[in-house]
Amino acid sequence: MESTEEKKGSVLSFYVTGLVYLLFNLRIGADPVSSALATLKQIALTAPYIAAFTMAVVSILQYASRGEKVPWPQRFRLFFTIGIFAGLVYGIYDYTGGGTLP
Repeated sequence: MESTEEKKGSVLSFYVTGLVYLLFNLRIGADPVSSALATLKQIALTAPYIAAFTMAVVSILQYASRGEKVPWPQRFRLFFTIGIFAGLVYGIYDYTGGGTLP
């Protein structure tokens, strides 16, 4: 049984991970509306790939633990963590020119 402090820490780390995910997928535009649209487009384009990779990682973890299910908060935390790395790589690609030739 988790204590109240452990539950608070777990909930806090869940929300912090979600906010960092949004921060790493943030795309800056000319105005707030274009920034919001670019960010939503970024998340919509990468979320299916991140979800598939997360499902693969969860399957491996469940296999390694002999079928014990991974709780949903941990699955979302894994999704956010993988999304942070993907957002970082894609952001570097976007902000360094995105493969355009000079």
